[in-house]
Amino acid sequence: MKFTGKVLATLCLLPAANVLADTTSYPLTLSNCGQEISFQSAPDNIVTVGQSATEILYALGLSDRVTGTSVWFNPVLPEFRDVNADIERIADNDPSFEAVVNKKPELVAAQYEWHVGPSGSVATREQFHDLGIATYIMPADCDTKDNTTGGDGTRTDAFSPDSVYKGITELATIFDVQDAGDALVADFEAREKEAVARAERLELPEDLSAVFWFSSPEQVADPYVAGQLGAPGYMMDKLGIRNVVESDEEWPVVGWETIARADPDIIVVAHMDRRRYPADDVEKKLEFLENDPVAREMSAVKNGNIIEMDAHAMSATMRTILGLETLADALSTLSFDQ
Repeated sequence: MKFTGKVLATLCLLPAANVLADTTSYPLTLSNCGQEISFQSAPDNIVTVGQSATEILYALGLSDRVTGTSVWFNPVLPEFRDVNADIERIADNDPSFEAVVNKKPELVAAQYEWHVGPSGSVATREQFHDLGIATYIMPADCDTKDNTTGGDGTRTDAFSPDSVYKGITELATIFDVQDAGDALVADFEAREKEAVARAERLELPEDLSAVFWFSSPEQVADPYVAGQLGAPGYMMDKLGIRNVVESDEEWPVVGWETIARADPDIIVVAHMDRRRYPADDVEKKLEFLENDPVAREMSAVKNGNIIEMDAHAMSATMRTILGLETLADALSTLSFDQ
């Protein structure tokens, strides 16, 4: 069965709380992913390196300040399609340092430290700061996470959407739109609670298990699957599902023989537009599961318990709540009879 995330229809122009949020007092100084950043006023020109930062800024009503975007896994959320169409996409994947700087941003907002960080593939934060360009890294990629271990990093503690909400709140503070930030967080908290309640009403099997497959470097190669402590681990924990992958790495490589021995009840496969690896294509994933002599023997494949989910929802982003909703909705349609 195929499932994708629900349309997020309530992000924009959410009503403010009855009590007005505090206004920002400039100059503003924040601690962000181990560095202090300061703002004399709200930046007017932003370039984003990562879809998470882009969509949060759009959701806060700040699209008119975004002049360039990059690093996309899935199409922009439908409610942002029109505003996004008028903003330059510098690159589908990693932009060059020069391409970002040429937009003359006052702020570069990045989703991952491996793009903008100590060994950033785009640049270090210092390279931007030397040019007078502020940088902001989404806290979901550095809170409870060690990015010095290589690859996609290792979680030091379980991901919580609180780190996403922290990013929303801090960006709202930087741009003095706290009411929009508060409303956005409240909406996500309510949706999270409702998704969990829907799953609880299903009375699922006690030892229900799953694996989240993001991609693979080659069609028949060992896959990148979700570790215990990342966003998929959060989804599984919230809905009472056991992750068959025991690693704390964000996206460890695990052999299909090992996964098959664990025999997950559910396989969640990432759907994305990116085509860096052959298995980025969800149809290639499904073809592999149906035809590989090891994978096709798993219970999840035999029972048709395969769920498609936006790849971006599998990362630590605001779309993680959409992923939680996707998973909760899908569980009501699956069969776990042996």
